[in-house]
Amino acid sequence: MKIRPFRLAVLSLSLLIPAALCAVVLFLVLYSGQAMIFNGLHFLTEVNWDLGDLYSDPVVTRGIQVPPGANYGILVFVVGTLASSAIAIIIAVPLAVGAAIFLAEIIPPKIRPILSMLVELIAVVPSVVFGLWGIAILVPFIGRYLSPDGNGYGLLAASIVLALMITPIIASTLLDALMQVPKENRESAFALGATHFEVVCKAMLPMVRATLVGGIVLALGRALGETMAVLMVSGGGLNILPTSLFSPISTIASFIAGQLDSAEGDPTNMSVRALAEIALVLFVITLAVNACAKLLTSGALRVRKRA
Repeated sequence: MKIRPFRLAVLSLSLLIPAALCAVVLFLVLYSGQAMIFNGLHFLTEVNWDLGDLYSDPVVTRGIQVPPGANYGILVFVVGTLASSAIAIIIAVPLAVGAAIFLAEIIPPKIRPILSMLVELIAVVPSVVFGLWGIAILVPFIGRYLSPDGNGYGLLAASIVLALMITPIIASTLLDALMQVPKENRESAFALGATHFEVVCKAMLPMVRATLVGGIVLALGRALGETMAVLMVSGGGLNILPTSLFSPISTIASFIAGQLDSAEGDPTNMSVRALAEIALVLFVITLAVNACAKLLTSGALRVRKRA
């Protein structure tokens, strides 16, 4: 079989992304290997994160040098990541669906491109800008009017900031899908006596269910991995599980960014290896979310085909 240069070039380019992904995963596994041995399964179930005494002589535990008193538990960060992302999705999905339907069905066609472009522009605003807005506007508002202890930093602030960041992603994805729904479907539903609400809910949204799920997963991936905006408004909760919407939290991504400078002061380098293990956990969570979305999307497609 003769391999043409063009096919070979395209094949090589197509393999770059999975190769880069495998390289990153391999690096994380190898680099965090000693941390996995030291931490064991307690890494996922313990609440306490303590770098130990970085200025004393290292001790040997399980054949690995670590600072005295070092303990690495990430349950707080896993809970903070999942809770903030879940609340953000709960807030963002109704807003995004409503915005997409409004732009597709209510707005006159002449001004629809302008408004849809504005929605898409929000998606490219740097996360640090959302963080600054959260510090200047959102946190004082929550602290003054909502929080019982007057502290606006915490789970609610982080979730709202994340929701604002991911709403345009879902809205723009759903809008494009709604605009592709055949006009015949809408006209047939109207001809049968359906109201505008029924046309949208029963004739249009079921056709774009798979696209909606894909947009939600894309937004959820952004929320799970968001760093700076969450770091600025989350309150940096450490070694305590959140008990309310106003509790300070730390997510996995924001904790890695905030803790890296301190971890680099560890002479045994175990703290940095533990952060690499946290990054590996975040990767596994993201992979699991995408796998679930794939299953949901496949189910939506099967339902659509049977219909």
